[in-house]
Amino acid sequence: MDQALVEEATKKSGLIWVRGAFGPERALWHVWHEGAANLVGDGPGEQPLPGLADGGAATVTVRSKDKGGRLVGWTARVVELAPHSEGWEAAVAELKGKRLNAPDGEAMPERWAQECRVLRLEPTGTTVPPSSEALAAAPLATTATTRREAPAALPHLLLRRKRRGK
Repeated sequence: MDQALVEEATKKSGLIWVRGAFGPERALWHVWHEGAANLVGDGPGEQPLPGLADGGAATVTVRSKDKGGRLVGWTARVVELAPHSEGWEAAVAELKGKRLNAPDGEAMPERWAQECRVLRLEPTGTTVPPSSEALAAAPLATTATTRREAPAALPHLLLRRKRRGK
């Protein structure tokens, strides 16, 4: 029953929260294909995959698509797919259809083969019991900024335009 819950919840969720051997838990987009969550990342313009190494372990938390709460947590074995292998081709065919706003369209699979990693998170059959503690965390450091303060002269310029219009 747990395996069915893991598969169905992960298929329906657009994002999964993944924690590898080190680093913080991260929200990652994925595709469920052939019994595992498939990810692409660690390349220019793609999601970071820190702490996820071939043969390593990961903990995955799946959220509800409509309410956003935790549905199920499960452990996974990380498998890195070799570029252009049969498994890699199948995973990339699925991932390509779900990748939004790709800058290179049809050339994307070749870029992924050269610059990125494609990983499979294969369920180990173990679910993680829900935690009673809050899992809220401070946002990760980023170079992104919020809107800057308006220039001092802007209100004066806007007010002057309104006066001219009268």
